[in-house]
Amino acid sequence: MTSDLVTVTLVILAAILLTSPWSLRQLRRFDQGNRERIEAETRDRRDTNAHFRHTLELAEEQVEDVSSITISDPRTGNPVKRWLFEGEQFMNEDDARAVRAEKLRAIAIGYYRELPAALAAREDDKLRSN
Repeated sequence: MTSDLVTVTLVILAAILLTSPWSLRQLRRFDQGNRERIEAETRDRRDTNAHFRHTLELAEEQVEDVSSITISDPRTGNPVKRWLFEGEQFMNEDDARAVRAEKLRAIAIGYYRELPAALAAREDDKLRSN
């Protein structure tokens, strides 16, 4: 009898929580994220350059952004804007972005250089397990 009461209480509590506005918003956001992911996967299957785009996105995650800083000019003492990338200061944003792009390119090229060895190792693992 007590276990039935506890079970009914838990079911009612679960129903209240699942129908609350907060949980419904969370479920809608989760569902929207899933729908966007599925649509992106469908687009990527038709896009021949999707693999390159994903490689660059992974490289983007590994490289910090270019940021602007204001420092005083050592000659005049006036505040000047400088661009910072990985601890190095640049006079203009284009130079900093060019160095960042080169770093992204190097990471992506490194990935494609390592890819054949990684695929070969994967195939060896499949052959050994069979």
